[in-house]
Amino acid sequence: MSKQRENGFSALVKAERKRLGLTQENLALRGGGGLRFIRDLEQGKPSIQLDSLNQVLYMFGYCAGPVRLGSASVIGDMQSTSGGMWDAQPHA
Repeated sequence: MSKQRENGFSALVKAERKRLGLTQENLALRGGGGLRFIRDLEQGKPSIQLDSLNQVLYMFGYCAGPVRLGSASVIGDMQSTSGGMWDAQPHA
């Protein structure tokens, strides 16, 4: 099994859980998802369910949502470099 990396969500959940003196088991029992989900989340599993993540984050007063990645847009970058369907002009 490959070692998973801690990410922003995993670090936040782990820090908030420890700040409140909760074990992973306590957090799961209080409605923060199942124990396996809590463990996977804190270990930085790269593919998790957004609704389950929000269930855990809500317990700490947070939620996951769309965040702009600065001024560049991925689609804008694709339009200028990839060609193909991105070059099509909208019909008037």
